[in-house]
Amino acid sequence: MRTSPRSLGSLLLVVLLAGANLGCLKKMLFEGQVASTRKGSAAVNTLSDFEVARAAAFAGLSQFEGMHLLGPENQDALFLLAKGWAGAGFGFIEDDMEVAADRYGEDSDLYEYHKARAVAAYARAIHYGTTLLELRHPGFKPATKNMDTMKAWMQLFDDPELDTEYLFWTGQAWMSRVNLLKDRPEVVGELFVGVAMLERAVELDEKYLYGSGHVLLGSYHARSAMAELDESKKHFERALELSGGGALMAKLQFAVKYYCTKVDQENYVRLLTEVIEAGDVLPQQRLQNTIAKRKARRYLGKQRINECGF
Repeated sequence: MRTSPRSLGSLLLVVLLAGANLGCLKKMLFEGQVASTRKGSAAVNTLSDFEVARAAAFAGLSQFEGMHLLGPENQDALFLLAKGWAGAGFGFIEDDMEVAADRYGEDSDLYEYHKARAVAAYARAIHYGTTLLELRHPGFKPATKNMDTMKAWMQLFDDPELDTEYLFWTGQAWMSRVNLLKDRPEVVGELFVGVAMLERAVELDEKYLYGSGHVLLGSYHARSAMAELDESKKHFERALELSGGGALMAKLQFAVKYYCTKVDQENYVRLLTEVIEAGDVLPQQRLQNTIAKRKARRYLGKQRINECGF
């Protein structure tokens, strides 16, 4: 049986179209899966078991890295990685670092090991976060020239639903990395980049994560006794107002950043005690509150009290 050239051409076209449609279908299924994973990832916030949450966090990061490999420009995957690495750095890796500091000192090899892990986690979060921001509005590198250029670029981000969380997690990672590398002037000199991101996030939606942007800015303004302590207090008080006091991380940071810097032992102890004694006051933030309670116990220890100069 002979097949005409026209028939062969038609058959080839059908095969090519079928392959193209299959590729589109696979892409749609993949993007749908990543989007669903992003929505479902909030469930981890309701966990109260620190160790279970730690295991879930690092397992999730492995999954998100795989998703990014399959879809390098998928914004949901980039967001999950920026948020995941930033959250794991603060909630779990810095916890290991603080435990090592209290047991063996900040000059110990174990402390330096966990500090390096935390720095690497934040660097990874910054990489994914800035990649995501660049996809939204190109121009990140030129914007980092100074605070004015950074603020001008920030004005391009005007979507409260999307841009707030993108800026928040990238800014959080940026400022956390600087905090761990305060002995490096070239890193500290770029602190304004993270500050600008967080300020814009708060402008877009100050209620995001129960006022967490205010908590980070409050911590920034209390970075030393010569910093803007009045501004710091305003941010912390606004964060507490927005969450009704239910987001315990605000009370924790208010104590260890502001009242420690002010050398106010009475309010330092009062707030940390309130954190420890709080019940299940905000189920949607149960994990964050569990981490806050864990840290509060640590910061009521003699060593941390002494570091505040009480």
